[in-house]
Amino acid sequence: MDSLANIEAFVRVAELGSITRAARSLHVTASAASRRIAQLEDELGVRLFHRTTRALTLSDEGRAFLERCQRILEELQAAKRSIAHARAVPEGRLCVEAPAVLGRLALVPALPAFLARYPGIELDLRLRDAVIDPAAEGVDVTLRIGRLRDADVVARRLGVTRMLVCASPEYVRRSGAPEAPEDLERHRCLGFVRDHRVVPWRLRAGSGTLRFEPDGHLRVNDGEALKALAVAGAGLAWVFDFMIARELASGALVTVLDAFAVDERPIHALYQGPRHVVPRVRVFLDFAAALLGAPPPQVPAAPRDESA
Repeated sequence: MDSLANIEAFVRVAELGSITRAARSLHVTASAASRRIAQLEDELGVRLFHRTTRALTLSDEGRAFLERCQRILEELQAAKRSIAHARAVPEGRLCVEAPAVLGRLALVPALPAFLARYPGIELDLRLRDAVIDPAAEGVDVTLRIGRLRDADVVARRLGVTRMLVCASPEYVRRSGAPEAPEDLERHRCLGFVRDHRVVPWRLRAGSGTLRFEPDGHLRVNDGEALKALAVAGAGLAWVFDFMIARELASGALVTVLDAFAVDERPIHALYQGPRHVVPRVRVFLDFAAALLGAPPPQVPAAPRDESA
């Protein structure tokens, strides 16, 4: 930075023809400006100015050096203006990583509106369920469901998702709706497989929590397939609320055992910071918080079995 300050002093003196006027424009003393010129001459090993008691003129070396220094300072100012613009306007490449089911069912439907609002952003969305090192993979924002294990990360809480038991209206008409967790034993319950094991359901039971193992007649390792099976009437499914928001609104699915829902999981965004968060990251965080922190949809009650 000393070299840059010396170059700036040299250019100002050359342009203004006076060390005193140059010092005034740089907000330093005349002796400080003169010292910077002397340091630059010592560094270069040439005399940049011819000095007399009445005049200060550039040497041949000084004239050649001045043209290059002016270009350097112009490029520096252009770079500063570019950064200032980038800090004020949401634009540029934004890499976001999210769990596959959260990305496909919650983020993707809302992204066209986000990109229409911020046309300068180039979004790179990566959907996978692996836990990664965001900095090592060049990821700006990482969404995660569940409690964070790393206390050192910079994270913003975006919302909470609940696990709900759902079924198609046809299934409920055919098999009835369970009224308590104990009733699940007589129902077809769809299993979700993670790490080669069926994930147990967690439901409220008195003052504690009941872990229920699905019966295993049908199991899948994909959240969208699990939802599709529930819509098709294959059985009961235990899913994140954001997965079935549209189906609940349209009536393709209904929930059961709402009074026994107990498993809530936070959704966080991990990002580099917290200082100097660039606008494209900031507006995406605000967008995701509004999307995932919205009130849950109105849940239609399961139809009662009038034949009972």
